[in-house]
Amino acid sequence: MYELVQLSPRDYYIDCPAKMGLVRLSDTDVCLIDSGSDKDAGRKARQILDANGWRLTAIYNTHSHADHIGGNKYLQGQTGCAVYLPAGEEAFARYPMLEPTLLYGGYPPKDLRHKFLLAQASDAQPLTEAALPTGFEVVRLPGHFLDMVGFRTPDDTLFLADCLASRETLDKYQVSFVYDVAAYLDTLERVKGMAARTFVPAHAAATDEIAPLAQYNIDKVHEIAQLILDLCREPQTFEALLRALFVHYDLTMTFEQYALVGSTVRSYLAWLRDADRLNVEIADHALRFRS
Repeated sequence: MYELVQLSPRDYYIDCPAKMGLVRLSDTDVCLIDSGSDKDAGRKARQILDANGWRLTAIYNTHSHADHIGGNKYLQGQTGCAVYLPAGEEAFARYPMLEPTLLYGGYPPKDLRHKFLLAQASDAQPLTEAALPTGFEVVRLPGHFLDMVGFRTPDDTLFLADCLASRETLDKYQVSFVYDVAAYLDTLERVKGMAARTFVPAHAAATDEIAPLAQYNIDKVHEIAQLILDLCREPQTFEALLRALFVHYDLTMTFEQYALVGSTVRSYLAWLRDADRLNVEIADHALRFRS
């Protein structure tokens, strides 16, 4: 864990639960793509930088989830590096309480105020073309979160953030976090047709062929949507539907999983409702969804 893996003359990633990209900009200067989940991840990245005599100039965050920005504060304090996020998502880095608040739909209880969902605040700036290193391309990947992006480097490595999960993760957890299902599917279809020297998803193995994994993720989205429609042949409250999904997939209910999977299920319901595939019925002081 936290091994430095070289992909090309200038491109690397740090192998950890949410991969950190590392790109050499000169003999001495480097940038990071994401910073890991917490201070410890930042410290391990710093050790790699020091061991190679590299100076960190900037962190380019793909999105604002805590497991991707958790090392920002430590690294910024240690190196003075700049931190950039897609416009709008930089607010979540400056005010990290926004993430568990969005998931819970109100002030989050202590069960959700931990480092996995609540990063330390960092001084983030909006990502602009002027802030990018020479030869970098921003690739918009919305859907998993508000305005997630990936980065294509001059060596043609494409860092894909969280736009797809590994087969192993999907087979184990089934319902991966999605904020906007329509945008997520559109992103996956575009990624399926992309070409690059190397693709680096944050939570799946680096590969030179991304299409099969993208299709696997697409198929899982449609499977979950159909299951929701099947369950809603009889009117279902949100709580009853969520329970039925946990039972069907044999998932373990924790407060954290209630928030993460629950938020995702609400996104599926919104998508299906907007497509007129679900009706909403309000009776006896309860809102129910029906196919």
